[in-house]
Amino acid sequence: MPSARTPLLAEARPSSESQRSDDRAEEEDAALHGQDTHHQPSRRSSWSSHLREIVLFVWAVLATAAIIVIAAWVQHEKQSVGSPPQSSSIPSSKRNLIFMVSDGMGPASLSLTRSFRQLVEDIPINDTLSLDRHFWGTSRTRSSNSLVTDSAAGATAFSCGRKSYNGAISMLPDLTPCGTVLEAAKRAGYLTGLVVTTDITDATPACFASHTEMRTQMDEIALQEIGEGPLGHIVDLMLGGGRCHFLANSTGASSCRQDDIDVAGLAQKRGYTYLDSRAGFDSLKLGDNVSLPMLGLFAHYNIPFELDRRNMADTYPSLSEMATTALRALEAATKDSDKGFFLMIEGSRVDHAGHINDPAAQVREVLEYDKTFQLALDFVENSQVDGVVVSTSDHETGGLATALQEPGHLPVYNWYPTILANAKASAEYLASLLRKHVDDIKETGDVSALSPKPLKDWINTNLIIDGLGIVDALDQELDEVVASSGDATTVFAAILSLRAHIGWSTHGHSAVDVNIYSSGGKAAEQLRGNRENTDVGAFLREYLDVDVESITAELNDKMAARRFVEAPLMTDFEMERGQERYY
Repeated sequence: MPSARTPLLAEARPSSESQRSDDRAEEEDAALHGQDTHHQPSRRSSWSSHLREIVLFVWAVLATAAIIVIAAWVQHEKQSVGSPPQSSSIPSSKRNLIFMVSDGMGPASLSLTRSFRQLVEDIPINDTLSLDRHFWGTSRTRSSNSLVTDSAAGATAFSCGRKSYNGAISMLPDLTPCGTVLEAAKRAGYLTGLVVTTDITDATPACFASHTEMRTQMDEIALQEIGEGPLGHIVDLMLGGGRCHFLANSTGASSCRQDDIDVAGLAQKRGYTYLDSRAGFDSLKLGDNVSLPMLGLFAHYNIPFELDRRNMADTYPSLSEMATTALRALEAATKDSDKGFFLMIEGSRVDHAGHINDPAAQVREVLEYDKTFQLALDFVENSQVDGVVVSTSDHETGGLATALQEPGHLPVYNWYPTILANAKASAEYLASLLRKHVDDIKETGDVSALSPKPLKDWINTNLIIDGLGIVDALDQELDEVVASSGDATTVFAAILSLRAHIGWSTHGHSAVDVNIYSSGGKAAEQLRGNRENTDVGAFLREYLDVDVESITAELNDKMAARRFVEAPLMTDFEMERGQERYY
């Protein structure tokens, strides 16, 4: 007998015992099939055994191969969804890309606006914004040198797909330029456009069409945007504000340039149709009468907040009107082309409302942006050309919270959108009325009207009650307005926010993740989940299938010996308007 420590399977059996065991197995198998087991020769038993072994071996090989193939396919699919964009998901046909930026809009802005809309339109609590219905993912926003980005670094992440420092206009931390998706799209045969409600030379639009070391170099940015840059003509359509940066300094108060270059005139020499009024905008017939290239600058600096603009519609177009015009114009211009267009649309002044902590202005800005987003969705759905809409924010502004605990009070678990609905003007506009009132009084010489009592009475009646819709202003609050009469914007906003129980943590930006929205489609699946803002930039270039790296190389060659026009950190006009808050 074998030792107790010796495995039984390792013990060789006598050949006769092995044969008898094989015979018994064959007999049992034959019995199961109703066969006679008494006359089967042992040679046949041996052959059947070998045949079974061959069949089992072949089956095992095929099964293993199938498992390997399936595993490889599953892994590929996972990588396609969880990795940066791959060209395999790009449509092979002509395509349009509409990229929208809700500057300064964080998740709380959506909560604020959704509840406000449900109140003022008397709709059910389960009714949502168009943006809500197309929520896609979230984006992390840090820049290369700070956990809290500014718009320049945020937009550089979108335009170049690269991280850079706060203030950079499509420049990298080593102060070399990076090619943008708009520039690469233009070189590839696409038409290109920018639509904004702020100065067209502001950080976000500037990052798609220019390259400067600092965002304050707006005079240089204006020149590059109309084709006076290293790459020449790259933008076919521009609609927005910022007219003062395109007018020569010699024109006086209408210019905010530091030199005497007539940029608007240069643009016209380069073939641009230049428009600077509401009448000029109306002549475009919402895109049915546009001649490209087009430069439309409809405000001296920023187009007013939508809360104020709606009462000045005969002077300023809205974001949705300009977007409609741009989409129709670009669609018509690319009708017979094998390439489509790239259009960047920015709801610029959501950010400004956050900077001044004005919730009444912000909800109207978000509603107008939401309207424009739906307009873009409808365009893509009805177009015969493949297209996608992607929307995100460069950052959140203001540290908005839809709740507020007043000093010395217990928390109140509520906030009051009715307060915002009663406001008829923005804090910015009311502050401008106060400045004008004080200036008018000084011109008349009736200084008695500037004494505290009559001035506070005028402020309370004309600005607080009529403008903000607030009837219980405290004497202390009126004193604060008078003390800040040079620019009482943030005081008016604070009075409103307190009564609506809306909190703000800063007049600057925050580091909160922002939302990504999309019209959908297989290509947009690359932006699902939580993404870095540079992933958005990578998606833009991949969807259009354009070569940004070659543009970067060309820029570096051409700009190596180029000197940028130096500009002061801020123009006098910007200082007067408090634009330093808008960084």
